[in-house]
Amino acid sequence: MLSIVNTINSYLSDYVLVFLLLGIGLWYSIRTKFVQVRYLGAGLKEIFGGLSLKGGSHGGGMSSFQAVATAIAAQVGTGNIVGAAGAILTGGPGAIFWMWIIAFLGMSTIYAEAVLAQETRTKDSTGTIQGGPVYYITKAFPGGLGKGLASFFALAIILALGCFGCMVQSNSIGSTVNTAFGIPSWIVGVVLVVICGFIFLGGVDRLASVTEKIVPIMAGFFLLGAVIVLIFRIKYVPETFMMIFKYAFQPQAIIGGGVGAALKIAISQGAKRGLFSNEAGMGSTPHAHALAQVENPHIQGTVAMAGVFIDTFVVLTLNALVIISCLYAGDGPLANGYVGEVTGVLKNTNLAQTAFGIVFGEKLGAGFVAVALFFFAFSTILGWNLFAKINVTWLFGEKAQKPFILVALVFIFLGTVGESDLVWGLSDLFNQLMVLPNVIALFALTGSVLAILNKYGKK
Repeated sequence: MLSIVNTINSYLSDYVLVFLLLGIGLWYSIRTKFVQVRYLGAGLKEIFGGLSLKGGSHGGGMSSFQAVATAIAAQVGTGNIVGAAGAILTGGPGAIFWMWIIAFLGMSTIYAEAVLAQETRTKDSTGTIQGGPVYYITKAFPGGLGKGLASFFALAIILALGCFGCMVQSNSIGSTVNTAFGIPSWIVGVVLVVICGFIFLGGVDRLASVTEKIVPIMAGFFLLGAVIVLIFRIKYVPETFMMIFKYAFQPQAIIGGGVGAALKIAISQGAKRGLFSNEAGMGSTPHAHALAQVENPHIQGTVAMAGVFIDTFVVLTLNALVIISCLYAGDGPLANGYVGEVTGVLKNTNLAQTAFGIVFGEKLGAGFVAVALFFFAFSTILGWNLFAKINVTWLFGEKAQKPFILVALVFIFLGTVGESDLVWGLSDLFNQLMVLPNVIALFALTGSVLAILNKYGKK
């Protein structure tokens, strides 16, 4: 089973995913005249101008800041720490360059996703706003085709995020907390299930109240630690940037293999891990942006772009700089490539802990990353459960929400007590399958996105 899943994932990430993500990103960048450049400032201003830790209730929806906080909560998870580490280990430091490219183009993609999610959202019988790709997919393709594509997407996201994805996040929490503090993973699992269950059952208002507080605090905590490390390693920072650009086009010099094969690995790792990190084009964060109570869809589109910018160009980049400057640059243990005895020690899950430990010391470095990853992954679980639950409601009705929450909590606990390459593989698989119907609909609805941009963009 694992072999089959890995084969499919390899084909999707090496060919289909790269083509689709780059294609839709280029398409919307050109058609919108690089909306991610023209309106990024407006999006950042909207986020920081509306920053509040007491946003309150918003009639079945969220404030714009609560929505982007929920989106960032979903984006800034293991993809930024463990995913970036995995991309660097497998594809070399140059994989970060390709993650930047994917994110830059993805900013225009996520603008389109947020705009369409706002345009097609609806309210359920309780007055709660429901929105996301299933709604704009059925708008793009009325009739049986749209229903089939939307159902495919809904099933993929329920499995990708609500089940296997949450296992990946809770597994990272359990393993890092155990490494840092020696707390048994099953105890971490029980605590996580209790806290998550309380928030899940509180609905959109409770989740929004948590994410608007936790996201600014967790981001500030991690960024402060990363900046401190980079100050101590400042003499290696220029070399670090040089390695990112050099090994983006010459990855064989550090990961081995032929030029073509190594370049394919670097690009595919950047695309796959970039998707897992910023989620642009995947169809997940539009569920949060659909809930925002804003004057017009364009505003939330710019906010969504700013969310990807913060996720990739700030949080992920600082983590990558710490890893590369501490482990690859200068006399780092990986300066000569990923070879020798070190291969049996350094893995995706502890690479960041090892890097921070170079400056903070082994115990403090492991503890710092464990605390940061706990909040990152915990907030991601909250966001992903909401996104999956919206699709459960669309597929099976409101009565299926509470049974799904119970199933999700079981998956969260299982993730903390066991590690399975198959679970990671299945999470990657369904993440990538979500992209297919979502991107098809985005292409089909280009006219709708451009009409909204032209109508509200100049205001």
